[in-house]
Amino acid sequence: MMSQKIVVIKYNAGNIHSVLSALSRLGVNGILTDDPEMISSSDKVIFPGVGEARSTMNHLKEKGLDIVIKNLTQPVLGICLGMQLLCSHSEENDTACLGIMPLKVKKFIPQKKENVPHVGWNTLKNFNNPLFDGLTENSFAYFVHSYYAELGVETIAQTNYIFPFSAAVQKNNFYATQFHPEKSGLVGEIILRNFLNIAPL
Repeated sequence: MMSQKIVVIKYNAGNIHSVLSALSRLGVNGILTDDPEMISSSDKVIFPGVGEARSTMNHLKEKGLDIVIKNLTQPVLGICLGMQLLCSHSEENDTACLGIMPLKVKKFIPQKKENVPHVGWNTLKNFNNPLFDGLTENSFAYFVHSYYAELGVETIAQTNYIFPFSAAVQKNNFYATQFHPEKSGLVGEIILRNFLNIAPL
């Protein structure tokens, strides 16, 4: 893996340090920053997130990071809330998101056997993308979420909980996972390594 400048976007998200630790295990020193110039000039960008959609979108707008993210041309990886915010709209407090993915984010409705939030290990299915090179069907990843992105042409992996939803999506240089690769053991490590090896468009 050639030397790259890998930026992790700093904002009011909860899983930033676990992402930095996961990068460190791959021998990469991620740069945590909310500086627009630093973000825009990086080789790869990771957009993590654990939190609430509307307050996070407000924070991004206050910092001008919403415009920065929309204009990025290098490979970008959204994680969890970061993935949801790349979509067009979230039912979480009726939030208009970044609109990079034309997908809607909806709230899980609890069923008799399945609780909300969806927490724990679940399988990845129907993937066919360089992000998943080296993985086999039904590999396990770790999820923690109450909202999910619907299926669409951007879906590059599915998971079933109550019904099928987008476990990962891609559009152009934007990739995103609903699960947490930084908490998904060897499977997550492979996915992060694959992302770091993706060539710019």
